[in-house]
Amino acid sequence: MASATPSAPVRVRFCPSPTGNPHVGLVRTALFNWAFARHHGGTLVFRIEDTDAARDSEESYQQLLDAMRWLGLDWDEGPEVGGPHAPYRQSQRMDRYREVADQLLESGHAYRCYCTAEELEERREAARAAGRPSGYDGKCRTVTAEQRAAYEAEGRSSIVRFRMPDEPITFTDLVRGELTFTPENVTDYGIVRANGAPLYTLVNPVDDALMEITHVLRGEDLLSSTPRQIALYRALAEIGVGSGTVPAFGHLPYVMGEGNKKLSKRDPQASLNLYRERGFLPEGLLNYLSLLGWSLAPDRDVFPLDEMVAAFDIADVNANPARFDLKKAEAINADHIRRLDVKAFIEACEPWLKAPHAPWAPEAFDAEAFETLAPLAQTRLTVLSDITANVDFLFLDEPVADEASWTKAMKPGADALLASVRTRLAEADWNAETLKAAVLAAGEEHGLKLGKAQAPVRVAVTGRTVGLPLFESLEVLGRERTLARVDAALAKLAA
Repeated sequence: MASATPSAPVRVRFCPSPTGNPHVGLVRTALFNWAFARHHGGTLVFRIEDTDAARDSEESYQQLLDAMRWLGLDWDEGPEVGGPHAPYRQSQRMDRYREVADQLLESGHAYRCYCTAEELEERREAARAAGRPSGYDGKCRTVTAEQRAAYEAEGRSSIVRFRMPDEPITFTDLVRGELTFTPENVTDYGIVRANGAPLYTLVNPVDDALMEITHVLRGEDLLSSTPRQIALYRALAEIGVGSGTVPAFGHLPYVMGEGNKKLSKRDPQASLNLYRERGFLPEGLLNYLSLLGWSLAPDRDVFPLDEMVAAFDIADVNANPARFDLKKAEAINADHIRRLDVKAFIEACEPWLKAPHAPWAPEAFDAEAFETLAPLAQTRLTVLSDITANVDFLFLDEPVADEASWTKAMKPGADALLASVRTRLAEADWNAETLKAAVLAAGEEHGLKLGKAQAPVRVAVTGRTVGLPLFESLEVLGRERTLARVDAALAKLAA
């Protein structure tokens, strides 16, 4: 699809509901809105859609703010920032929505519907049986004042419905091209509940109009509601609510999980908190999420966010569903870890070097020892939380007991090999080069190459079969502690 430069200053909005933990699909939507706004020098409005008191929570609201800050997706208007259209929480804007609903009723763009749930279902069943669309049939469109009085005398409650135009609605989706919806498939819909509470179907377009939103970039699951909203935007313009501009829409592709099913909040890999807890870098996670429907170039998967912003064009977003691939996300995150300078890497690791992540006592941590091995660890991590297992041997009194690793490394003859290694290590100058030569010589004495010879040494000293380069690790651990661990392994083998 051809790119089109917006003719007016770009104003986009990210408007999540504070229900549960943030979802990676939601983060992808935030990222694309943020990148679009930054690319065009526009404004990102962060708006909280918290009109569902039964599901919304203050805890989830705070998690949303925290998530956006952690990701580095800054906003220009919204909570904590303010702006000309404050407040930015819908629960604080109810009076304005009620005013607009009254204006829509007075102008004839909306009407009161007195149909009961039972009556609606009966008519829907009849329509389905006849092979007709089963949406609302417009029965209350022409209710007279006398009928209204009679319904209310019966004690019937009413909702407010928006009156859809009796003509097709066509718009050009920025991702999917021209789309047309016919009247029989987009029927009149509720905008105010019977208790007077405004529905999402009203408050979302009203806020867009009042906040002068120019582009709505959102998930494909909301595509079917777009013609309804376009009709409402037009009605709002007629009654003088907002600037009269109908936003351009772009519907982002589904994010799919296992089995080609849409990734839902219930899927473990959907939770943003999971990636934070595992130690994904924000830039690594965002880099991967940007690839779910968009790409910088056919041969570039790893790039900084500023390059994404410079290149981002909503017309380049692919309409096809995007599959979430955890292994690819991890690989991209690993690349971003390697791109950090060493000082930034050390700072990023800090949370995993303390309680509750670290299994060692706080006073056992040796910052100088860690900093010495940090450059070697940086080349091996997939996520930052991996650092704990890579360096725990430095700060524990004894290496982590891993029986599977012990069994794998301590083959017959390991005791004789370790005894030879111990003798040579005790006499060696204590640097990585001479320590390697000592183990190599001990291996040759027993007919083993270096790889086989160092395996039991690694498990004896670190408790693991894989980890940081062994000889640099021994150099930092020191002669006394290294020999003590080899002695302990020999004692265990003897027992």
